[in-house]
Amino acid sequence: MNAITPRPASARSLDAALLAKYDGLRVPRYTSYPTAPHFSAAVGPGQYEGWLAAIAPGQSGSLYLHVPFCQSMCWYCGCHTKIVARYAPIAEYLAHLRREIGMVADRIPGRLTVRHIHFGGGTPTMMVPDDFEELMELLRQRFDVVPEAEIAVEIDPRTLTESMARALGRSGVNRASLGVQDFDQTVQEAINRIQPREMTERALAWLAAAGITSVNLDLMYGLPHQSVESVTRSAAIALEMKPDRLSVFGYAHVPWMKTHQKKIDESVLADTLGRWEQFAAISDTLTAAGYEAIGLDHFARPDDELAVLQSEGRLARNFQGYTTDDAEVLLGFGASAIGALPQGYVQNAVPFDQYAKAIDAGQLPTGKGFALDDEDRLRRDIIVRLMCDLSVDVGDVAAEHGRDPAMFDAELAAMGDLVADGVAVVEGRRVHVPESARPLMRIVAARFDSYLSTGAGRHSRAV
Repeated sequence: MNAITPRPASARSLDAALLAKYDGLRVPRYTSYPTAPHFSAAVGPGQYEGWLAAIAPGQSGSLYLHVPFCQSMCWYCGCHTKIVARYAPIAEYLAHLRREIGMVADRIPGRLTVRHIHFGGGTPTMMVPDDFEELMELLRQRFDVVPEAEIAVEIDPRTLTESMARALGRSGVNRASLGVQDFDQTVQEAINRIQPREMTERALAWLAAAGITSVNLDLMYGLPHQSVESVTRSAAIALEMKPDRLSVFGYAHVPWMKTHQKKIDESVLADTLGRWEQFAAISDTLTAAGYEAIGLDHFARPDDELAVLQSEGRLARNFQGYTTDDAEVLLGFGASAIGALPQGYVQNAVPFDQYAKAIDAGQLPTGKGFALDDEDRLRRDIIVRLMCDLSVDVGDVAAEHGRDPAMFDAELAAMGDLVADGVAVVEGRRVHVPESARPLMRIVAARFDSYLSTGAGRHSRAV
C-alpha cells in the first residue's frame, strides 16, 4: 500500500521522490499546540475549576458540545463514537451533558458572552427535536448567546429528519456541516456508508426550508476504490450543491487503533502518490470553480468569512479545524470534549462511564489537560500562522512575546533540507510554504514543535 510507483501526474506537478522521502513521517494536524498526545492527568478537575474562576465577567467565549452517538459505524471513522439502536443511552447522556453545562456555568464569575456554538459528533442530530431545542434553551439560560452567534451542527444526511431540520432552524442554527465523503456507490459500499446523492440533496432542501443556507460539505480522499477520476466526479457533484465551504480530509488507516477499520481491504487503498493525486484532483476541481484554498484542507467561496479572514491574516484554527472563531475561551462539553482557556487545555474523560461517574459525584469530568507556559504560547502562535497563512516571520512573533527575535535562528538554519526540497522558503527570519507544497505544511510547522520527539506515533501521516 505504501510503495511509490511513478505514474502520470495529475493537474498539479508531483514529485514521486519527494513523496517517498516523507512517506511514513508522522506529524500532528496542529488543531492545538501542544497536541493532545501530550495532555496528562496532571491537569484535573481542580485546576480546571481555577481556570474557570479566572474568566472575567462578560468575556467572550465559544462552546463545543460533543454528542458521541451514531446509528451505524462508518468503517473509515476515527472519532470517539458509540453505535446505538435505542434512544435511551442518548437520553441518559444528554441528562449528564445538561448537568455538566450547569456545573461549568456555576464556576464562572458572571456570564460568558458566547459568539460561537458548535455541535460535533458522532451525529448530534440523533437527538430528538425536543431535546435539541431544550439543550439550546439551556445554553441561552446559562450563557449570554449573542443574537448574531454562529451556531453550527454536524449532520449525517442519512439520519436527518425534516422535523429535526425544522427544530434546528427554530433553535437558531445558521450553519450546517454535512458529511458526504464520496458520491461513488462502490466507495460507499466499501466504507459502509450508503448515501445516494438524492439523500444529501433532500437534507439540504430541508435545511434551506428551515432557513439554514450556510453549508459545509465534507469530502475525503484515500478511501478504498477511490481514483483521480472518481474523486473528481464527487467534487463536481458537490459543487452542484453550491456549498459555502468544503473540507477535504485524507483517510487515516489506523486499524491497530480503530479496530473497525480492519473491515477495509488494504489492497484497494491508494499508495502515497495516489493519495496525493486524489487530493490534487479535488483541489484543482474546487479552485477552478472559484473556491479559495484555506490552509491545509478547507476551501471556501471568495466572499465567505473564512476566505476574507485568510486574506487579512486573521484566520484562526482550533479543535474544529479552520474557523472564524478567535475566542481565548472555548468550553468543551461531553465525553472526550476538549476545551481551551488562556491557561491551557482540558479534555473530558473519554469513556462514557467515567464521564458520567464524575458528574454523578458532582465533579467536573476533566480527565487530562495541559498547562501552557510562555514558550508554548509563542510556539503555538508561530505554528498557527504557518497553518493558516503558509507564512510567518518568527522573529516578529518572538518580539511580540517579548523574546529575542534571534531565538529561533538555529531552527531556521536547520531547515536547509526542507528548503532544498522546495517544501519551505526561508528569507531572513520569515518562513514560507510554497503553494506547491501546501499539503506538506505540517512538516514545516513541526520544526517549531518542541514536544514532537515524544508521542509522535499517535500522529497522522504527513502525506
